[in-house]
Amino acid sequence: MRAITIEEQGGPEVMRLTDVADPAPGPGEVVVDIEARGVNFIDVYQRSGVYSMPTPFTPGVEAAGTVSAVGAGVDDVRVGSRVAWAMVPGAYAERVAVRADRTVPVPDGVATEQAAAVLLQGLTAHYLTHTTYPAQPGDTVVVHAAAGGTGLLLVQLAKLRGAEVIATVSTAAKEELAREAGADHVIRYDAEGLDLAAAIRGISADGVAAVYDGVGAATFDAGLASLRPRGTLALFGQSSGPVPPVDPQRLNSAGSVYLTRPSLAHYIADRGELLDRASDLLGLVATGALQVRVGGRYPLADAARAHTDLEGRRTTGKLLLA
Repeated sequence: MRAITIEEQGGPEVMRLTDVADPAPGPGEVVVDIEARGVNFIDVYQRSGVYSMPTPFTPGVEAAGTVSAVGAGVDDVRVGSRVAWAMVPGAYAERVAVRADRTVPVPDGVATEQAAAVLLQGLTAHYLTHTTYPAQPGDTVVVHAAAGGTGLLLVQLAKLRGAEVIATVSTAAKEELAREAGADHVIRYDAEGLDLAAAIRGISADGVAAVYDGVGAATFDAGLASLRPRGTLALFGQSSGPVPPVDPQRLNSAGSVYLTRPSLAHYIADRGELLDRASDLLGLVATGALQVRVGGRYPLADAARAHTDLEGRRTTGKLLLA
């Protein structure tokens, strides 16, 4: 079979399509014929060296497909079942062996490609809006990079929970997408001379209940300055670069606010929690309550181009290798 292999971490060009041995399921594993693979910033971090990885490796932590073989001890996943997973390595391949207890069933009414497009970012948006800071009626929250894959899902889930949403975006086209997703207010942070914190305070004078920030360095200070007393800044990514060290006294002076750096892995480590979140998320997709926007599809061989487009912030919605 074919898979993307990285021999040395670096730029997009280090990803090469190679022929590798077909996987066989070990105990507790299933082999899945992959239909679609999600492209995520964690893939970029692992490829580039922001996250150290032993080499060689096959990138990609999210995919969906059909089970073609099961290993010993697997009794709840069967050959022919459609499954999806997130935060499991090796997805940039035609087939992969995955621990059965890390997979989730793809329900009727959800296309396999939709499951691959929504699972990682959808589970991220779910834990942020339901657990890290549970958005609720009466809250005003900020979603940065609201036209990206995670951002569009965050806007929708926060609105489904009754919150008022302030979205930040960088272009007119992205503003339109954020509004279509349900954002109540949209701030263009590419505007010359914009004071982002002041713009947010102009909408919510007393500050916002939460800021969901996957951008990092470029938006962190404004987010901290936008919180109401005892508000929450959930810093879940760093697409613009890492945030410099923070003096904890800033949290006091900002109003006894909370700063957290959550990661999806810690919110789905327990299989029961994984299945509950995935069932809720995919159920919303099945009913049409949650819309999944695929912003680009690339052949597996074009993984480098997908990474280049994602890093260049030229994309909206979810990117797939399909």
